[in-house]
Amino acid sequence: MKGVLLVNLGSPESPTPKDVKPYLDEFLMDKYVIDVPFLLRALLVRGIILQTRPKKSAAAYAKIWWDEGSPLVVISKRMHAKVKQLVDIPVSLAMRYGNPSLLSGLQELHDKGVNEVLLFPLYPQHAMASTTTILELAEELRKKHFPEMKFTIVPAFYNKPDYIKNLADSIKGHLEGFDYDHLLFSYHGIPERHIRKTDITKSHCKIDGSCCNTPSPAHEFCYRHQCYETTKQVVKLLGIPEGKYSQTFQSRLAGDKWLTPYTDVEVNKMPEKGIKKLAVVTPAFVSDCLETLEEIAMEANHEFKAHGGEEFLAIPCLNDSDDWCKTVSNWISNWSNASSSVKVDSEKINA
Repeated sequence: MKGVLLVNLGSPESPTPKDVKPYLDEFLMDKYVIDVPFLLRALLVRGIILQTRPKKSAAAYAKIWWDEGSPLVVISKRMHAKVKQLVDIPVSLAMRYGNPSLLSGLQELHDKGVNEVLLFPLYPQHAMASTTTILELAEELRKKHFPEMKFTIVPAFYNKPDYIKNLADSIKGHLEGFDYDHLLFSYHGIPERHIRKTDITKSHCKIDGSCCNTPSPAHEFCYRHQCYETTKQVVKLLGIPEGKYSQTFQSRLAGDKWLTPYTDVEVNKMPEKGIKKLAVVTPAFVSDCLETLEEIAMEANHEFKAHGGEEFLAIPCLNDSDDWCKTVSNWISNWSNASSSVKVDSEKINA
């Protein structure tokens, strides 16, 4: 029997330091997020970051928290509910960090008799700190608790035509009535070394301005290439002229070289370049979360206007929009109607 596990990032149980601290510990101690040796990671996370970060992060979460709970979790549950109504096989929801856990999601499917699972990371682009960590934990749990299960993986869908159309239609709809000067595509940032680590050729990804545009097998797992390709395809579909859009990367930790250009730096420069009306879309996420609602819609908005900007539009993620839920359900149905399942290729994932 086939079933589906939708997996998103996750969230603290509440916007309080007490609940944010264990969430950050689970998140930042993940070897795919901060990819340094365990003792160094523990010293950095538990000895430094967790001494001050929970209070600051809790304050940020408090700004965006809904009556129903974490926006990311609430939106994910809404999407899950809609998708379940559109398909005829069991669909469960899990978070990589926090609750509902990956174990509980797999257990729910197991209890319904499911032995073939479509693992569906809700990330358009592949990255170590998002996709890989989900797949690795799921495989670990499968071996320990559900050895009879087989997994099929939904690969990065950054360039699938129906996803691109959903994203382009959403952007177009939200831009109606907003005479923007510039459209910014802001993607979540990652350390440059993550790009090199996921380079299956071990030589292609030089992050030199040309490698992402040069065809290579490395692009199957290259987050940077996939971000630029998403932007390229959406811009083409919408007919946005060169010069009226750009791409940046947001959210970074100090001490490492992260993907550039940085969103906050570029947004602050825009007013002096004559960009007074700015629209920002965040296509690294399918669900609005702290990084979109607080970092972009609040902080970037404030800084843009503080530097002379006049109007700022934060375009929502696809969330639980009907078109997006229909696309997801179509992908699920196509898989469920197929005659065979493919087991996880761990070597390929690890590469």
